[in-house]
Amino acid sequence: MADALEPKQLTTYFALMEAVSLLQHAVTQQLQAEGGLSYVQFELLARLADSGAPLTMTELADGVVYSRSGLTHQAGLLEKAGLVVRAPSAEDQRATVVSITEAGRELVAKVLPGHVEVVRRLLVAPLSTEDLDALGGIMARVRDHMRAEPPRSAATRRGRVL
Repeated sequence: MADALEPKQLTTYFALMEAVSLLQHAVTQQLQAEGGLSYVQFELLARLADSGAPLTMTELADGVVYSRSGLTHQAGLLEKAGLVVRAPSAEDQRATVVSITEAGRELVAKVLPGHVEVVRRLLVAPLSTEDLDALGGIMARVRDHMRAEPPRSAATRRGRVL
């Protein structure tokens, strides 16, 4: 079968997907228990806290690889909780910018130590420094290859190109 993955490719694919699923599950449990956050909500808050400046909804959607409608819903929940503020962009009337509030920064600071502990325990602990270097290089190359595709925000929507 010409379209099938070779055994080594299939084994690698399944190992990667299983490891990502296990890590994501543990991280999600920790974030929910310590902060009442979903993973995507944490990712949005962490990106905003790290950016030092407001980001547009498109920048956030592309950065977290999440649908525009899903991101709008999540940003609405975070805004309702007082963790972010959305406003029209001063540079582009069509864009909405999102800023993290002090309460949002405090929540990120509260859940971050537990998040780091989960990542260290499950991902970093079984790896040597050389393993981390190799894995980091490989995953950066794969990520960059995937990111070379047009961003999700440029994808067609209801048959139109935006």
